[in-house]
Amino acid sequence: MIARPRFLSLFFALLLIISWPLAWAKENPSDDATLTVFNRSIVTFRSEFLGAKPSFRASRARMVIEEALNDGSDLDIQVRPSPEGYLIMLGHRLAFIVAAADADPLLQENAEALAKRAAGNLQRAVEESRESRNPERMLKAVGKTLLASALLLLSLWLIYRARRKATNYLLRLASRKAAALRLGNTPLIDTHTLLQGLNQAFRILAWGLAALLLYEWLSFILSSFPYTRSWGERLNGYLLGVVAEITESIVGAIPGMGVAIVIFLLARLCVGFVGQILHRLSLAQPHHPWLRSETVPTSRRLLSIAIWLFALAMAYPYLPGAQTDAFKGLSVLLGLMLSLGASSIVGQGTAGLVLTYTGAFRIGEYVRIGEYEGTVVDMGLFTTRIRTGLGEELTLPNSMITATVTKNYSRAVRGPGYIVDTVVTIGYDTPWRQVEAMLIEAAGRTPGILLQPPPRVFQTALSDYYPEYRLVAQAVPTEPRPRAEVLSTLHANIQDVFNNHGVQIMSPHYMADPGEAKLVPSKDWYRAPAEPPEKS
Repeated sequence: MIARPRFLSLFFALLLIISWPLAWAKENPSDDATLTVFNRSIVTFRSEFLGAKPSFRASRARMVIEEALNDGSDLDIQVRPSPEGYLIMLGHRLAFIVAAADADPLLQENAEALAKRAAGNLQRAVEESRESRNPERMLKAVGKTLLASALLLLSLWLIYRARRKATNYLLRLASRKAAALRLGNTPLIDTHTLLQGLNQAFRILAWGLAALLLYEWLSFILSSFPYTRSWGERLNGYLLGVVAEITESIVGAIPGMGVAIVIFLLARLCVGFVGQILHRLSLAQPHHPWLRSETVPTSRRLLSIAIWLFALAMAYPYLPGAQTDAFKGLSVLLGLMLSLGASSIVGQGTAGLVLTYTGAFRIGEYVRIGEYEGTVVDMGLFTTRIRTGLGEELTLPNSMITATVTKNYSRAVRGPGYIVDTVVTIGYDTPWRQVEAMLIEAAGRTPGILLQPPPRVFQTALSDYYPEYRLVAQAVPTEPRPRAEVLSTLHANIQDVFNNHGVQIMSPHYMADPGEAKLVPSKDWYRAPAEPPEKS
C-alpha cells in the first residue's frame, strides 16, 4: 500500500495548489459588489441605483432571497422588463433589479442578457437550496463520496503497484540493452545513470497521475453537495480550460508544422540532387578547374549548409512560437553570441576554404610551411595536420598557413613522390664540373632517388669565398620512408664521395686555405664505435 505520510503530503499540496482558483469567489476590492446565494455567484452590481450603492443592493437582494428560501413558498423565477431595468422576481417578491449600467462592457453583454444569466444562476441556487433540505439526496451524495474515496484509494494503490512492476521490468531491459551497446570494450551508455533516470521518470509519472486523480476526486466530492457544487464546477472548468487551451494550441500549430515539414523535405531532396550533380561533375573528363575530386566533399558540405539555412529561414515563420517575444529574444541572444565569439572561428574556416579551393597542397604531398615541413596527412576546415620526418605530427591553424609561404615539394614531380634538394659550398679551386659529377654520383648511390628524371645541380650563388651548389632530385621511396631519412642518406653519400675524390667541403664558412685539406681518409670512416657494413 502507499505510505500514509506521502499520501497526506500529496493531498495537502494539492489543496494548496487548488486554493488559488477558489479565490475567484472573493469579492472584488473595487466598488463592484457580487450577489452570492448558497455559495453561488448570481450577478455583479456595478452601478448605483436610485441612490443605493452596489454593496447595499447586493446585501438587500441576499436578504430577500434568503427570506424566500426559508419561507419555502412559491419560488418561481421570472424576468420582467421595466423602465428602470429588468426585474428579477422570486415568486411574488422582487429579488433585485438589473440596471443597464450593471452590464460589463468588456463582455459586450447588454442588460437583458445579464438579467437572463442572473435568473439562471438564481434558479440553480434555489434548486441547490431545495436539494440541501432533502435527506435522501444528501445521503446519496454521502454514498457517492464514500464510493469515490474507495475508488481513489484503489487507483492510487494500482498506480503504485504498476509503477513498481513497470520500473523493474524496464530497468532490467534497459540494463541488458545498455550493456550490449559497446564501442570496442567501452560501453556507450552509463548503466547506473540510465537506471537512475528511468526510475526518476517513472516516479514523476506516477506522482503526476496520482495528483490528477486527487484533483478529479476533490472536484467530484465538491460537486456532489449543493453548497460546494460551485467550487467543484470551477475546478472542472479550470482543468477543462487548460486542456482546451493546450489542445487548441496543438491544433493551431498543425498547419504551420505541416508547411515547415514540407519545406525541410524539399530541402533534403535538393541536398541529395546537388550531391549527385557534384559527383557526376567530379567524374567528368576533362576535369573542371573549379571542381576537383578533393574539393567535392567541401563543396557538397557548403551547398548543403546554404540550402538548410535557406530552408530554416523560409520555415521560421511557420514554427510554433516563432512570433513570441521569448523566441525572438532567444534568436537575438544567439546572434549576439555568434557575432562576439565566432570571429576567430570564421577566420579559420575561411582560411580552410581558401586552402581547399586554391589547391596549395593535397593530402599525401610533402610541403614546408614556414619553419615546419612534413607530409600532409589531414586537411580540415580549421586546421591542417602534417607528419614530420622525425615522426612528429603537427597541427597548424589554417589562418597561419595562409599568412606564410608554403613550399610544395611534391607538386613539381612527375608521378608520386617529392623533391629532395640540398646545398653545399666548395672552394673556387675545385672545378665546378667535378663538383656536379660528384653530387650526381652521391644522388645515384641514395636509395629512393630516381635516375629518371635525372638529378640536376644548380650554381645558385658565387659568394666571396666559394660558389654554392644546389642538388635537386626526385625521390620516390619504395617503402614509406620520411623525407628526412632520404636527406640523411644523401648527405652521408655526399661526404663519402667527396672524401673519395679528395675534395674538401667548405661549409659552413670559408675564411682561408688551411695548411692541409680537411679530409677523412677512407680507412678512418668506421672508427669506433662505428661498425663497417658486412660484405655480402
